[in-house]
Amino acid sequence: MIELKDVSIGYNRRPILTGINFQVASEEIVGLIGPNASGKTTLLKGINRLVRLFTGRILVNGIDIAIIDRGALARLLATVPQNPTLPAAFTAFELVLMGRTPHLGLLRYEGSKDIAIAWQAMEATQTAYLAERRIGELSGGERQQLVIARALTQQPKAILLDEPTANLDINHQIETLNLIKRLCREQRLAAIIAQHDLNLAAQYCDQVVLLHRGEIYAKGTPQDVITTQNIKAVYGAEVAIHPHPVNQLPVLYITAGEDKEVLAKGKR
Repeated sequence: MIELKDVSIGYNRRPILTGINFQVASEEIVGLIGPNASGKTTLLKGINRLVRLFTGRILVNGIDIAIIDRGALARLLATVPQNPTLPAAFTAFELVLMGRTPHLGLLRYEGSKDIAIAWQAMEATQTAYLAERRIGELSGGERQQLVIARALTQQPKAILLDEPTANLDINHQIETLNLIKRLCREQRLAAIIAQHDLNLAAQYCDQVVLLHRGEIYAKGTPQDVITTQNIKAVYGAEVAIHPHPVNQLPVLYITAGEDKEVLAKGKR
């Protein structure tokens, strides 16, 4: 559903990422991980054609995104940005209905079909009860779910999410990622998530791509990529990683600086 072939992208005349190759199947979630400034957001922007493609090809549902217009791209690919600016005076339903814009012609208003699709998206995200509430009255978790509902209203084949759990408490993080995983299965979406939290990436992503210094350092299953050696090499951090007691997926543990010193003295 999403395929990157020898992709190099960046700003102006300077590539930020080079030699990027991976693919995402329908119903699959691929996580982008890596330190700050490793290029996670830039890669999402490149897939969404917001930054320059220097070399390679990006295919969504078999279609080269370089040869279609913005409206056609928006019908294939939806984006959930990090910390989106939302109109506080709009109702939740009005916000979600905005997702139909790529399907409307010039000067055409939403019809009964568009309204029905927006309601379906709100029902799928369990946000229908918020329909008449103003955006400015809602919590961060509620707004995030509505932005996902707006993306679904586009009826895309794939969805990009940039730090969808940023600034959310642990309960809303779990709710949001459970929602994304369920929607990918039910609607056969391909999803790419930029994620800082390595434990969340390990739990929810089928595959992960570890970015470092403008390239892919490692890619594969969470067990293959989230290892003590890779975290040390890319993040420069000493961590302990053990299998989760329920699903055996990797869980990362950090140790406070003072505790490390105590541990080192004990070993001596």
